[in-house]
Amino acid sequence: MSLRLPSLRLPLVVTALVAALGLTACGGSSDGPTFRPLALDIAHVNDTHSQLEPFANVELTLDGVPTRVSLGGAARITTLFAEAAASRPGLLKLHAGDAITGTLYYTFFRGEADARMMNTICFDAFALGNHEFDDGDAGLASFLNQLYTPSCRTPVLAANVQPARGTPLAPFAGVDYIEPYTVKTVDGVQVAIIGIDIAGKTTNSSRPLPSTVFADEVATAQAVIDRLKKDGIRHFVLLTHQGYANDRAMAAALTDVDVIIGGDSHSLLGDFSAYGLASSGPYPTQATNRDGDPVCIGQAWEYHKAFGLMNVRFDKRGRVESCSGQASLVVGDPFQRRDAGGAWAPVAGAERDALLAALAADPAIAVTAPDPTAAAILASYTDRVETEKQRVIGTAEEALCLVRVPGEATNRSGGVAGCETANQLARGSDAAQAVAQAFLARSPRADLALQNAGGVRIPVPAGSITMNTAFTLLPFTNVIVELQMTGAEVVTALEDAVANHLDNRQSDGSHPYAAGLRWDLDMTQPRGSRFANVQVRDRATGLWSAIDPAGTYIVATNDFIAEGRDGYTTLGEVSASGRIVNSFLLYTQTFVDWVVDNPSVARPARGDYAHQTVVTAAGVTLP
Repeated sequence: MSLRLPSLRLPLVVTALVAALGLTACGGSSDGPTFRPLALDIAHVNDTHSQLEPFANVELTLDGVPTRVSLGGAARITTLFAEAAASRPGLLKLHAGDAITGTLYYTFFRGEADARMMNTICFDAFALGNHEFDDGDAGLASFLNQLYTPSCRTPVLAANVQPARGTPLAPFAGVDYIEPYTVKTVDGVQVAIIGIDIAGKTTNSSRPLPSTVFADEVATAQAVIDRLKKDGIRHFVLLTHQGYANDRAMAAALTDVDVIIGGDSHSLLGDFSAYGLASSGPYPTQATNRDGDPVCIGQAWEYHKAFGLMNVRFDKRGRVESCSGQASLVVGDPFQRRDAGGAWAPVAGAERDALLAALAADPAIAVTAPDPTAAAILASYTDRVETEKQRVIGTAEEALCLVRVPGEATNRSGGVAGCETANQLARGSDAAQAVAQAFLARSPRADLALQNAGGVRIPVPAGSITMNTAFTLLPFTNVIVELQMTGAEVVTALEDAVANHLDNRQSDGSHPYAAGLRWDLDMTQPRGSRFANVQVRDRATGLWSAIDPAGTYIVATNDFIAEGRDGYTTLGEVSASGRIVNSFLLYTQTFVDWVVDNPSVARPARGDYAHQTVVTAAGVTLP
């Protein structure tokens, strides 16, 4: 592990050399100064989440035919960045956040594997995402120590994040790990790249220190732009981690912004309907800033599955003249199609040649091989985890589907058989329900268990449950705690969780699931009246009875929401009052132990689900 040595952050100095600023010698006109026309190329990824290996056997429609491909892969992305840099001098290489957490590569190596793979690209800037703070400021500092090398000093950007001096991200010796911006010179013209992290979601749904300040995204971005503009900078790229909708809103609210490269919402931009994929908007998305000038917005989906390449042209006034480019799906061998018998078989010979020729002419598809150096680095980690990943710990008799909020528009189960209509059913998330059951089973003192929907990351297909399944389902480092709560506090905590996404417009990952606790939920009602018929099951008799507002209950949950995160204000208050016992048991291990003890996992009886009846916010009663 290499130590990140702080580098000096010198203030910008306005140079007298007009060429260094891209100003023409004539000094402008009544319409303002003129600038050297600039062609700016930007390659970017976001939300890679420790998904370093490609996804096997992903079905796309290629050249009009259903085809299985290998999709994504960090080593393929390295190849694409290298190819783009070779043909485009001055290419900006950007990562828009959430590089870590999500797979066993992070669980076992705590960012080391991610850092080494990122350094095969050597990004010109990396914006912090909310998940960079999942293991707190100290965990982030450890990752950044591994990311920093003498040969690759990637600036880590978040203008609206300010750690307190003397904390892991701002030690007394040296300077902050986090910089507000970096300035790159492209074809003799200075371009500022400003980092922005989503404030509310990070403070509520991750684990930054209470002393780490997250300022307003729009106000911060404008303040930095204004300061740099006074220093002669004219071209501004925002590298954000706040979601596609927020990027579009920010563009309209700011002056002088030219480009926004974003992340967080995992948005696939571009037209991929021919391949069987829906997208969130065009690539690039063209918006208008507060000055009435164009803004180019881009995002590149998730998990190394897409590669964004944007081309921005500026006119002599320094304004965006055009933006073009493509977010391309990253695919490679093996290709498979159904044979005459209906079985999947490798595509070979003339058929493969014709397919590759068609794909080579399609900018929406990037067919490429892994970079050898990056592939070798990844293999050194893959070999160390493969045995543990494959160990079978049990069997799912039927699929455990993934839903956050019952009735939500998105089916998060990714085509898992048996989950086609899961998002339309009152029961909601089978996977979150199973996790809550595991918490309760492994907490003998507890009367009930509570789990937030967003902490459960994948559906569980029918069939073998492996260690890989468990650690991908629950990839974070949470532990199980037990809270002593009154019945009234339990109900208020449920109301907190739903209000977080319905009223506060924060992450819907706060939505509650429980074991030993059930309710009727009406999301058309105001806060405080949404939960009715809340019942608790007696662990000894198995009988359900109405929760006693004045009664005392032991609630098993993860320490993340027990701290009051994700909108669970009441749980935080209970913890702060001292009514908490920490088991120090990793919540993923709790799930593993539960599966080992119950090796044949099935959905619970309908009456044991947390959600008994649900009326959606749109007034639809779910079956």
